Amino acid sequence: MKNIMLAPSLLSADLADLKNALKIIEDNGGTVVHIDVMDGRFVPQISYGQPVVQCLRPYSNLPFDVHLMVEHPEEQVESFAAAGADWITFHHEACIHSHRLVQRIHDLGKKAGISIVPSTPVFAIAQLLEYVDLVLVMTVNPGFGGQKLIPSCVKKISELIKIREETGLNFMVSVDGGVNSKTLSSVVDAKADVVVSGSAFFTGELKWEK
Repeated sequence: MKNIMLAPSLLSADLADLKNALKIIEDNGGTVVHIDVMDGRFVPQISYGQPVVQCLRPYSNLPFDVHLMVEHPEEQVESFAAAGADWITFHHEACIHSHRLVQRIHDLGKKAGISIVPSTPVFAIAQLLEYVDLVLVMTVNPGFGGQKLIPSCVKKISELIKIREETGLNFMVSVDGGVNSKTLSSVVDAKADVVVSGSAFFTGELKWEK
């Protein structure tokens, strides 16, 4: 799928062999490594943190997109930037001063992304679109892998693309949650720029055309 970036999620990889997971990503069309960070508060699960990112950084030249599914993300961005994140994506729902945080991420020399959960409408982040590099549309409720894509969320991708075309802005649109061989066409048709896939990618169910 030309012009669409594939960002496999390490959350669905073999956690005992993440170094090899990076090779699997590179060998199977991945162009970004999606790293889900969960704190057990913003979402129920706890995943991994800065030491894991730092340990993995020497083993791949692909961009690391660290997806902060945490409360108070402003307290975490500097340490993840230092650990090797290239993109830092935080949740609109977890941050009061989102504009300030976007500025801070840029000051650290990183790309800034903002994510919205299924219940958050696009208009909630309208004032941030001219400042961010990436908008991550969650098409499942975050916290667990292997969930089914919520079809109504795909409309947000199209809505964001329309805004971008009408305003001439440059943010990318990423989609995360339930993307597999059956649902891929819907997010491609909606013109997503980045596709995050976890379970379907690492089981081999989702085949990606390089």
